[in-house]
Amino acid sequence: MSFAEQQTRLQAFLDADDLHEEALDYMAAHGFLTALAISSEEVPEDEWLTALFSEEPNYANPAEKQAIEEALRNLLQHITRALASDEDMELPCDLDLGEEPDDSDLRGWCIGFMEGVFLREEAWFEQAEEEVSELLLPIMVGSGLFDEQEEFAEIVDDVDLVDDMVSQIPEVLTTLFLLCQAPEEKPALLKPRH
Repeated sequence: MSFAEQQTRLQAFLDADDLHEEALDYMAAHGFLTALAISSEEVPEDEWLTALFSEEPNYANPAEKQAIEEALRNLLQHITRALASDEDMELPCDLDLGEEPDDSDLRGWCIGFMEGVFLREEAWFEQAEEEVSELLLPIMVGSGLFDEQEEFAEIVDDVDLVDDMVSQIPEVLTTLFLLCQAPEEKPALLKPRH
């Protein structure tokens, strides 16, 4: 089965209605795995699988369980390779929250990403708290999880600013990946470009 076929099957499985209500759908799972690929601290597979599904899905049989878990592992590897390449990563959705942000694929992706960050929150911020916080801002805004907080309220009300911020997400991911995975390259990366 090709990677694309495997992902189509995974998407159908994750987007079906019979998973636990807290389980991540395909878009959120993609965001979640992207955060895991960036995190400086590796999360054990059994832990992230539990977090992704919330409770063990009702697999049709052991072969389906194996196929779905393998598809998730392959997606994680695919994302890691994309982040390590020289090009900005392509998200599986439009970089646009649209008219109804809560229904947009991008919101789901950003929520999933933040779920991945929350799994190892300390590790994310221990190296370069300020830079990481700044880089995570577009994803935090995209997720809508922080809209109630005072410092986010002003941003959220400015539609053009939000559009501009979420359009930067692929670039931000590349920078975060370098920051968390190749700390020795950090100083050069963060020097202002003249």
